[in-house]
Amino acid sequence: MGNNSEEEDMKLPLLQQSNAVKLDGSTSIGDVDQRVTTVIFKIGGVECASCSTSIESVLRKLDGVESIIVSPVQGQAVVKYIPELVSAKTIKDTIEAAGFKVTEFVEQDIAVCRLKIKGMSCTSCSESIESSLLTVEGVKKAVVGLALEEAKINYDPNVTNTTRIIKAVVDAGFGADLVESENDANKVYVKLEGIISPQDMHSIMQSLELLNGVNNVEIDIKEAIVIVSYDRDLTGPRSILSFIQDSCTGSNRYQASLYIPEKQSDAKRNHEIKTYRNQFFWSCFFSVPVFIFSMVLPMIPPYGNWLSYKIHNMLTIGMVLRLILCTPVQFLIGRRFYVGSYHALRRRSANMDVLVALGTNAAYFYSVYTVIKATLSDKFEGQDFFETSTMLISFILLGKFLESMAKGKTSDALAKLTRLAPDTACLLTVNNEGTILSETEINTRLIERNDILKIFPGSKFPVDGVVFNGQGYVNESMITGEATPVAKNVGDRVIGGTVNENGCLLIKATHVGSETALSQIVQIVEASQLARAPVQKLADQISKFFVPTVVVAAVVTWLGWFIPGVAGMYPKSWIPKAMDEFELALQFSISVLVVACPCALGLATPTAIMVATGKGASQGVLIKGGNALEKAHKVNTVVFDKTGTLTVGKPEVVSAILFSRISMEEFCNTTIAVEANSEHPIAKAVVEHAKNRLPNHKTQPSNGSTVKDFEAHPGAGVGCKVGAKTVLIGNKRLMRSFNIPIGLEVENYFSDNEKLARTCVLVAIDNKIVGAVAVTDPVKPEAARVVSYLQAMNIRTVMVTGDNRSTATAIATEIGIENVFAETDPLGKAEKIKELQAKGMIVAMVGDGINDSPALVAANVGMAIGAGTDVAIEAADVVLIKSCLEDVITAIDLSKKTICRIRVNYAWALGYNVLGVPVAAGILFPFVGVRLPPWLAGACMAASSVSVVCSSLLLQTYKKPFAYSR
Repeated sequence: MGNNSEEEDMKLPLLQQSNAVKLDGSTSIGDVDQRVTTVIFKIGGVECASCSTSIESVLRKLDGVESIIVSPVQGQAVVKYIPELVSAKTIKDTIEAAGFKVTEFVEQDIAVCRLKIKGMSCTSCSESIESSLLTVEGVKKAVVGLALEEAKINYDPNVTNTTRIIKAVVDAGFGADLVESENDANKVYVKLEGIISPQDMHSIMQSLELLNGVNNVEIDIKEAIVIVSYDRDLTGPRSILSFIQDSCTGSNRYQASLYIPEKQSDAKRNHEIKTYRNQFFWSCFFSVPVFIFSMVLPMIPPYGNWLSYKIHNMLTIGMVLRLILCTPVQFLIGRRFYVGSYHALRRRSANMDVLVALGTNAAYFYSVYTVIKATLSDKFEGQDFFETSTMLISFILLGKFLESMAKGKTSDALAKLTRLAPDTACLLTVNNEGTILSETEINTRLIERNDILKIFPGSKFPVDGVVFNGQGYVNESMITGEATPVAKNVGDRVIGGTVNENGCLLIKATHVGSETALSQIVQIVEASQLARAPVQKLADQISKFFVPTVVVAAVVTWLGWFIPGVAGMYPKSWIPKAMDEFELALQFSISVLVVACPCALGLATPTAIMVATGKGASQGVLIKGGNALEKAHKVNTVVFDKTGTLTVGKPEVVSAILFSRISMEEFCNTTIAVEANSEHPIAKAVVEHAKNRLPNHKTQPSNGSTVKDFEAHPGAGVGCKVGAKTVLIGNKRLMRSFNIPIGLEVENYFSDNEKLARTCVLVAIDNKIVGAVAVTDPVKPEAARVVSYLQAMNIRTVMVTGDNRSTATAIATEIGIENVFAETDPLGKAEKIKELQAKGMIVAMVGDGINDSPALVAANVGMAIGAGTDVAIEAADVVLIKSCLEDVITAIDLSKKTICRIRVNYAWALGYNVLGVPVAAGILFPFVGVRLPPWLAGACMAASSVSVVCSSLLLQTYKKPFAYSR
């Protein structure tokens, strides 16, 4: 590969950004461009380069079409156009008029924002918010995560905005705060000190708007903060700060400094925990005395007699005290349940708040009735249930307090990842000769591309980069899960957040901000935690009729105890002292209302997925959501690509031979001229070997060595014109496709090397094979162990490769794979996947290159090697960060453990309700005299949600399979 392509390669992110994560299998969302809209067309019948040329030629005739990229491999066209001049439908019709069928197209003029949602308690709440958001004109998709308490919305910025979106959530009865929008990654906050007037702020804003690379400027005059959105390729936060500082003139002196807004998610989580804690303590302040006055002192005659002192008629001191203490709990501390019920009923739905409000109101207002009746009558004897209302609310608030703390721990792994990057870095100023002029400590957020940074032993790398000077060992375990330190020399890549074990290293920053591998890992995990797994549908379906069913059950319970009691169908001895039939029936019905818990069902899946995806990320396995997790646990066939997946991916030339009178020097120069244009690993190995065979390791270009008409033939090789000569370099299939004869000597060379698992590359000049090279790609040391372990798990293993059959078979035999598909092009790989699926197999595809992306998409689960191409990583469901095959097993094993945990959660949540409701309804009372008082039923309901979250937290203890633990 040439120097230019190497420089371009260094600019590519190590991982695709989180917009590549698919929440429901739809096309990923790209950057928003207000002037030019991008649309992706899925096109059938595009089979070759001529088809691509035909589509491009007809679209270029349309006024308003800016650019067209047609990919026969992926069967799609990416078109950028100006909406004012041409529509997407016109482009679609033009493609179809050219004879190609458009199966679908997705416009990319879409922005993304995330909201923090307040007030959700169960699945019906998240469904209500989604429904409300989808009614907003311009909202394309909305996904609400119950456990994460966030919503991700894709919307058309030309139709709506974040203010309207937040209003829709508020109108639905929930709180919402903007967490981030799509452009926040390239935004810097600057605090100004010394500003004396709004005119100064406006003048700074106008100056910044003229600065090259600045897209938008906002000002907060009250706080003296300037918010600048910028293009990272043109400028950076440090340049913006310097510009503001340098713009001081005359008496207008002010200091510009970086302002870091408080991270909202942590602050809001802490605020929520603190709120529930305070509400619980205040509730206990009132409810504990009520409980003592109702249940404890009356059992101790000398001490509780004063509570029975009658004030008027049958009204006692105890009744008055209980009424006074219960009322603040019911209407002030318990106000949240009334508000939640109001909004739920207004949406024509019901949630946990409705059940709590019904239960506590029934207990409270019946108790108020007994107080009024006792005041008016001198013969009335009745029991109040004030303790039921207060204890219910107290236990539910305790449950919410514990649940919010437990839910905060489900994202611990993600929080640890976000804290890996250091706060400061040592910036070097270097002149053209490489001499260090100065060292400055700066905030990590101010680092820009191409900055030279000094990393001391024991310090963390603040951003991604390449080693500029020095050598040492780097601990990458916090990112890749690999405990062994990795040696780093000049030119090697380093990842932000990893630790420099020894040696002082100078690095050049290549990826900063949201482009770093660490940021992208966090974004992928956050997006995956919002993605709803198919297994979640069970809870969604149950939630639609859960609360109405419980209300009906409570009414039936009341009737089932009251009517037989009045009719004398059960003994009076069953009725506790100081109660009558009505009150006993009311107690049972209230218990039914408050014991049922829809929250546990709603939390069963998302909390487990949150923990699993965070744990996977810390182990070097990025799983893109619950859908990928659920599919991975069913996998019974794993298909491996060969080059770069089963093998190291760094081929080495072991021999070269000439079949004509051409000189070795000319052979090497010609080979270098052609293969330097290819990015294939084998091409790089051939170029390196050819250079080493030349005198002084330098090419000697002739006057006619200009390369023209270069064309890649996927799965076969390359071809071009070198001066006046036609050159083809590739396998036998390429030679046969151009009718180039393959002699006996060539065949023998081929067969001898293929038996040794080597790949032979033929070089033909002007329709005659002039030479060949044999290339070997060492098998990864763990490959055989991984294949053996998968087979022990009853998972079938398959190899699919574009290499020749003999080489592929030799490697497959070496590592234990029985099923091999060789000499397969990229589309052929996808077809093989579909053939396996047609036989009823659940297929996982493991690959690393662009040529694997169709197969990764076609497979039930696509697994991309992290060191592979960005296209492969984007197409995959699972990304193996450290390029280790052992993590294929980790991904499958973790998915199995997670789905098992989700099933345990569901079994507990459903089992709890199935058993709890009948017990609360009194089914055991006639036989063993066991009755579940309403306050105890409320405690059980609170405990059920906490237990489900704690069950999910057990996934934090997950360890890789024993055979691969290090």
